Amino acid sequence: MIPMRISKEEVNELPLGQFEGEIFLIDNEEEIDDIAEFLNTQSILGFDTETKPTFKKGQRNEVSLLQISTSEQAFLFRLNHIGFPIKIRNVLEKERIIKVGAAVHDDLIALKRITNGFYPESFFDLNDELKKVGFHNVGVRNLSAMVLGIRISKSEQVSNWEAEELTEKQLRYAATDAWACLEVYEKLKSQGYLDDLLNS
Repeated sequence: MIPMRISKEEVNELPLGQFEGEIFLIDNEEEIDDIAEFLNTQSILGFDTETKPTFKKGQRNEVSLLQISTSEQAFLFRLNHIGFPIKIRNVLEKERIIKVGAAVHDDLIALKRITNGFYPESFFDLNDELKKVGFHNVGVRNLSAMVLGIRISKSEQVSNWEAEELTEKQLRYAATDAWACLEVYEKLKSQGYLDDLLNS
């Protein structure tokens, strides 16, 4: 039975977990065609973005990194280096591909700011949707704890996502967030928790 609520103390008692698959960092446009072709063959993907934090009031940075994950591969696009490639935009606009994230509304607004004519489709927001079926705690960390039984480290969350070189820790953190969203969705779906949402 998956719990619907969890305390910080309970999260902290769980073993650390992270994405253990293959990570592809894309900071030039040469690989985009092959990756887009592969992503278009998928029916469901994990999704997240990272933005360099700001510590001054009124200051805003644009999205630095876009993460798209399958269960075994994570693709991290350095948007601050390559812009927002149209073929990757097209993946996010495909109605038949479900994109699963947490608090995706803010991510999509941020992505729309960096390009014209971006029309995202078929996004499943774990935070919004899981409240409807009775989850009291949401967010990637809480949901990973309740559903996957792992504790996700958030130590890299406010790191510099525009650094010249991203560290291995940053890459693993970024990949984990997108992957965890996908895994949470898949497990809840397989156990019937999403039946009312998906059949309505």
